[in-house]
Amino acid sequence: MEIVLEMHALSEDNERGAATGWLPGRLCASGREQARRMGTRRRDDGIAAVICSDLRRSVETAELGLGDTEIPILHDWRLRETDFGRLNGSSSVEIKNTRMEYIDQPYPDGESHRRSIARVVEAINGLASSRWAGKRVMVIGHLATYRGLEHVVHGSTVEDLVAADFEWREEGWEYRL
Repeated sequence: MEIVLEMHALSEDNERGAATGWLPGRLCASGREQARRMGTRRRDDGIAAVICSDLRRSVETAELGLGDTEIPILHDWRLRETDFGRLNGSSSVEIKNTRMEYIDQPYPDGESHRRSIARVVEAINGLASSRWAGKRVMVIGHLATYRGLEHVVHGSTVEDLVAADFEWREEGWEYRL
């Protein structure tokens, strides 16, 4: 199975420096343009289905990019970002600077990074045994989605994934399960 990972496009919260977490979020004007470019880049890429996080910013990315095609767009809550609990919507700098404290300990009223990665792994493993097995599928998600795929495909440890600095790539990532 081939998985093409695309992150949700730039959101209003990203522009403000907020860590949206489980809040829905909305794409900003440049994010909507990014989503359209992703669709142009991927529409003839052999994608059998799009599976996206159910958070608004991911759904909006999928719909703007590929909503006018015959490619089915399905939502899976397990592909969501880490739930920062009471810190959803707080400063992304604060979340980044304290992230190592929450590898196993949940954010206040939220979840730990280990739990969010396990949730994504469950979703990815489910795809591998679904009707999409053996096909090329696009996943649209968040940093937790990326970490889950890196954990499944490359065996990266949760500690290493959380410690690593993340760099967004407009061209996305490609994985083979």
